[in-house]
Amino acid sequence: MQVLNNRENGENMVDIVSIGEALIDLTQTGTDEKGTPRYAAFPGGAPANVAVAAARLEANTGFIGLVGEDSFGHGLIGMFEEEGVDTSQVSTTGECPTTLAIVSIDENGERSFAFYRDPGSDTRITAEYAVDAVKALEPGILHFGSLSFTHEPSRSATLAAVEIAREKGALISYDPNYRPALWQSEEEAVERMKEPLGLVDILKVSDEEMVMLTGSSDLEEGSLLFSEHGISLVMVTLGSEGVFYRFGETTGRIKGIKVKVADTNGAGDTFLGAVLMQIAGDEFDLKEELLPDFIAFANKAASITCSRPGAIPAMPRLDEVK
Repeated sequence: MQVLNNRENGENMVDIVSIGEALIDLTQTGTDEKGTPRYAAFPGGAPANVAVAAARLEANTGFIGLVGEDSFGHGLIGMFEEEGVDTSQVSTTGECPTTLAIVSIDENGERSFAFYRDPGSDTRITAEYAVDAVKALEPGILHFGSLSFTHEPSRSATLAAVEIAREKGALISYDPNYRPALWQSEEEAVERMKEPLGLVDILKVSDEEMVMLTGSSDLEEGSLLFSEHGISLVMVTLGSEGVFYRFGETTGRIKGIKVKVADTNGAGDTFLGAVLMQIAGDEFDLKEELLPDFIAFANKAASITCSRPGAIPAMPRLDEVK
């Protein structure tokens, strides 16, 4: 079983394109002598993280989205440009500010989130803008996440982008991140997060999110339920325990790499960016025999991100992973 990218040859192709939120992670970096948390402003947003993670591993990447007409928004565009991510389809809006995520870290490096995003700039992208952007970039892989589904018009815009990308032969990658603070209820989140599953070729999901979306905690059963939507490659991340994957009838488990954790923010996005980079480098074919090596490489990249603070600032370059 394989997935083959069938896009037509063109001059403006970008191998991996993310659509969705580029935001600022106000990330806790420690406390002062009185125990008051200290925060630093890091660039982030899961789709943005995936684009940068793949770019740092020398993939050809781009981003589609809106940021605020403010210092944070211009800083995000500058960051993309510095990292080599195509920004031709990133625009600013004066309608609302750049989205902020407040990321607090516990003693084990685990995260909790609060958001200033009602609305945030990323939610204001329209279907017309998104479709035109996909046509301009002609992605080999289009990646998106579930935070785009919390609001309109970004929900309809993302679905429209996915549909046109599929029509043009792109592979579709999806990461259903669950952030409780952004939903009215878990039931609404599950409904919306499941909505695009039938459009997806590559799925990265945490074990907790697998349970949410399938009702099963069994990795074999849960991944099979995803594959019944037509998803070719399902990857279930298990934290320090590694990754379980399903490719058709084939399943496997790749061990994680244990490190001293500074911050887990961006680790899953690094993992996915590393997987997509390798798929793009193999002419957009998914070959069963290569998946264990692809996932092991991505685990290594993610472990490096975990060992350093921040999401994008912590992501490794290709020579570090090799």
